[in-house]
Amino acid sequence: RPWGLPGHVACLRLVLEDCGSGASPDPGSLHGSGEKAPAYQRFHALAQPGPPGLVLPYKYQVLAEMFRSMDAIVGLLYNRSETVTFAKVKQGVQDMMRKRFEERNVGQIRTVYPTSYRFRQERNIPTFKDGVKRSDYQLTIEPLLDHEAGSTAPQLTASHLLQRRRLFSQNLEKRVREHHRAFLASLNPPVVVPEDQLTRWHPRFNVDSVPDIEPAELPQPPTREKPATAQEVLARARGLLSPRMEKALSDLAQRTAKPSSPGSPGSAPLATPPATPPAALKGVSQDLLERIRCKEAQKQLAQMTRRPEQEQRLQRLQRLPELARLLRSIFVSERKPALPMDVACSRLLGSYSVALSPGEMEKHVHLLSELLPDWLSLHHVRADAYLKLDKAADLAGVLTRLACLARAEGAL
Repeated sequence: RPWGLPGHVACLRLVLEDCGSGASPDPGSLHGSGEKAPAYQRFHALAQPGPPGLVLPYKYQVLAEMFRSMDAIVGLLYNRSETVTFAKVKQGVQDMMRKRFEERNVGQIRTVYPTSYRFRQERNIPTFKDGVKRSDYQLTIEPLLDHEAGSTAPQLTASHLLQRRRLFSQNLEKRVREHHRAFLASLNPPVVVPEDQLTRWHPRFNVDSVPDIEPAELPQPPTREKPATAQEVLARARGLLSPRMEKALSDLAQRTAKPSSPGSPGSAPLATPPATPPAALKGVSQDLLERIRCKEAQKQLAQMTRRPEQEQRLQRLQRLPELARLLRSIFVSERKPALPMDVACSRLLGSYSVALSPGEMEKHVHLLSELLPDWLSLHHVRADAYLKLDKAADLAGVLTRLACLARAEGAL
């Protein structure tokens, strides 16, 4: 049961979460071929170490790594005045990442960072490869760098690489923020979070289901126009063919140009069924549901805008009830009016279920004395610190006060 909620409210909250999750597959969990992505990609954001934050989807992180590898190879070739072709970059990126690198990935990079490269289709470029003629068109890549007029061509230095990599990651994060903003607007009730205060994604926002980046169009080699229909063949060859051949092409063009009948069964759009309320919520007051939704939205808004130091303080507050119970047991077993700080912390470390450092445990004890100075007091005698605890106080009341403080801190 969620902490601090009555039984029926907690059950309704779980029902709402189940109903809001939906059963349709996420568009971002499918590959381009329609196959389901492996679990290490669909749940990549959940396996990240450290506190939760603005984690990028797995496919976005792979694309960022591709851009870093591509930029390094392009810089190496560009700095020695060598014509950079896609074939050279493709082989280098695949050797560095052990992943396939196609023109589609280059198009995605161009979508995210349009001013990073200039692409052309050029020929008469020596390739020294079998199967590729010198007269064939090849996709060439040139990094776009700022330089003054009349000066020599600049080099793609390490500082340029870091700056471009940082800008590419920022553009990726902006795209995820747009999807996150649309997700918040679709909630009931909608949630609005200032962009400068957002420190983590919404708990129900599936980061790895963000749609893939659409690749931008790259220059294609010029091709000769070929007639595709009989009408085009007839228009080009009129007067050059025999009358019987022209008549046959004209009949074929008329047959293929007939429009499909408007009453065809596939022309009518599919009607969407009307939305029906879930059967589990039948008979529940709408006012109660709205209050639960509003309370849940406020809680999630507080989680998304909470700073790391606030999150650390909240974690300590949630540990204090158990530490207070253990500390009172230590004072009762020791039968002493006061205990040194190091002795009390060492005993707490041996009894507490979570592994903490001595310095972290001392911070918990200091916070406990700040919140309940009438129950636990801290006294400094020369260079030593001593703890004095009121063993006559009601422990249940102390634990209730600590739980209320933790809930109040979590709601901020």
